[in-house]
Amino acid sequence: MCGILAVLGCSDDTQAKRFRVLELSRRLKHRGPDWSGLYQHGDCYLAHQRLAIIDPASGDQPLFNEDKSVVVTVNGEIYNHEELRSRLPNHKFRTGSDCDVIAHLYEEFGEDFVDMLDGIFAFVLLDTRDNSFIAARDAIGVTPLYIGWGLDGSIWISSEMKGLNDDCEHFEVFPPGHLYSSKQGGFRRWYNPPWFSEAVPSTPYDPLVLRKAFEDAVIKRLMTDVPFGVLLSGGLDSSLVASITARHLAGTKAAKQWGTQLHSFCVGLEGSPDLKAGREVADYLGTVHHEFHFTVQDGIDAIEDVIFHIETYDVTTIRAATPMFLMSRKIKSLGVKMVISGEGSDEIFGGYLYFHKAPNKEEFHQETCRKIKALHQYDCLRANKATSAWGLEARVPFLDKAFINTAMAIDPEAKMIHPEEGRIEKWVLRRAFDDEKQPYLPKHILYRQKEQFSDGVGYSWIDGLKDHAAKHVTDKVMQNAGNIFPHNTPTTKEAYYYRTIFERFFPQNSARLTVPGGASVACSTAKAVEWDASWSKNLDPSGRAALGVHVSAYDNSSANSGVVQPVIINDVPHISVSTHGVEILS
Repeated sequence: MCGILAVLGCSDDTQAKRFRVLELSRRLKHRGPDWSGLYQHGDCYLAHQRLAIIDPASGDQPLFNEDKSVVVTVNGEIYNHEELRSRLPNHKFRTGSDCDVIAHLYEEFGEDFVDMLDGIFAFVLLDTRDNSFIAARDAIGVTPLYIGWGLDGSIWISSEMKGLNDDCEHFEVFPPGHLYSSKQGGFRRWYNPPWFSEAVPSTPYDPLVLRKAFEDAVIKRLMTDVPFGVLLSGGLDSSLVASITARHLAGTKAAKQWGTQLHSFCVGLEGSPDLKAGREVADYLGTVHHEFHFTVQDGIDAIEDVIFHIETYDVTTIRAATPMFLMSRKIKSLGVKMVISGEGSDEIFGGYLYFHKAPNKEEFHQETCRKIKALHQYDCLRANKATSAWGLEARVPFLDKAFINTAMAIDPEAKMIHPEEGRIEKWVLRRAFDDEKQPYLPKHILYRQKEQFSDGVGYSWIDGLKDHAAKHVTDKVMQNAGNIFPHNTPTTKEAYYYRTIFERFFPQNSARLTVPGGASVACSTAKAVEWDASWSKNLDPSGRAALGVHVSAYDNSSANSGVVQPVIINDVPHISVSTHGVEILS
C-alpha cells in the first residue's frame, strides 16, 4: 500500500504551501517508505509515498500520460493491468507499474472507466488541460481514503485522516465504490452490483462454481515483484487462502523470482488457539512457517501507536488490530512486503457466531449485505492500516469483485446454519473445498468453527485489555461519559480508555464522526441485535463474552465429520458455535 495526498484548488501556489503539502505527505511515509514524489500544477498538488510492489525500479509516482497533461497519484493494485494495456494499443506507457493504466484509460474513456479496474485502489487524477479532477475508491473500500474541505474552497484527499485533519474545516470518509468529479461537483456511485439492493437472490448453490471463483481470486493476487507470504491463523479462511496459494504458486512469476516455498505467518499469546492451529495447517501445506509471540503487556504498550495508525476508537477493531500491528512489524523485518489475508469471508457467508440466530433467509442475506457495506469501517480499515503502519501490503481475495458477485448470488437458504443437519457457519464454503481426492485441508481444519481474531490470539488478551482499562478509568469518570463524549458515548471502561487516546490524536469533531457506533453483539449490526431479546443486555464484540459459556464441545468424531454435536451443560442442550467452545443455547 502507498500513501496519497492531494490538495486541489487551494488558491495558494507559494513555496510555503508546497512545503506544507510535503510536510503533510510525510505523515503518510509509513505507508510508502520506498520513494516519494510531488507534482504541482498551479494551486493543485498531488503527493505520493510509494510502497513498491510492481515494477519497483521505475514505477515511481505521480504517473502521467504521454504528454503529461494527465497526472495521477494512486494507492492500489490493479490485477488486470496487463489485459487493460492490451486494450490501449495506441498508448505509450512510461513504466511497468500496474497503476500506469489509469491515466491512459481516462484519456480513452473519460470519467467512466473506473469499473474496468479489477483491484483495490484509491486515486486522484488531475487533467491539467482544464484543471478538472476526479477521485475514486475501490468497490468495498479495502483501500482507505478521506476527503476534506478547506475554508479557502480547496478540496483535500488523503489515504489517512492524519494527512488532512489539521488543515480542513471539515473532512469525512470517502465512500467506497464512489467517484468524485470536480466537473459534476460531487459524488456518484460507480459500483452497482446486484446484491447492493439487498434483494434476496435465488441462484442454486454450486460448490464447484464457488470453488473456481475463489481460486481465481487468490491466483490473481499472486501478482508481485517482491517477497510475499500468507497470514495463517489456522481458521478456515486463512487456511483456504494458504492452501490455494501453495497449490498455484509454482507456475507464477513470483515463484521464478523468489522460489516456490510459501512463507506463512501467525501471531498469538503463548499457547493460543491460533498458534496451535496455524502450525498444524502449515505442517500440512509444507510452508515455511513463522510464529510470532506477544504478551498482554506488549499489546497494551502498543495501544497508543495502534490507535494513531488505524484512526478509530472502535473496540472490536482495536482488539484485533493490535496483534496484527505487532505481527506486521515482524513480517516486514524479514524483508516481506506483501501478504494475503482472509478478511471478508464472515461477512459474505454469515460466519459470525450470531448468524446462528438469523430467523430466516431474508434476514440472513440482508445482514450479510449490511456487513459487506460496512467493511471499510471495520476489518478493511484494520487490515490495511495495521499492516501499512510498517510498509506492508495486505491483499484480500474474499473481497474480489467477481467472487463477491458469485457468492452473493447464491440462494441464502444454502448459507443458513442448521447444526442438526451438520451445516455449521460457512457450510457452503467448506463444502466447496471438501475434496476427497485432492484435499485442500484436513477435515478437522476445514470444519474448524469460527474463532474471532481477537479471541483466537489468546483469550487472556481481551481479559487483559479490560483489566488494564479498569485500572485507568474510574466509576466516577464513567458516570460522566455522556457529558464528555455525547457522540458515540463509550459504555465500557475499555471503550472509554480507547476514546481518550483517539481524541488526543484526533480532537476534531469531523474525526469522531468517521467512527461508526450503535449496538452490536459479537460483531453484528444494530439491526441483527433484534434477533434475540437477551442480546441487548450483553453488547460485547467478543463472541465468547456475548454468546455464552466457554467450554469445549468437540469430540474426534464430530471434528472429523464436520458435524456439530449437541452437548449437555447443566442438563441443558447447547450447540457449539466455535471450535474452542463458545456455546449458544439451541
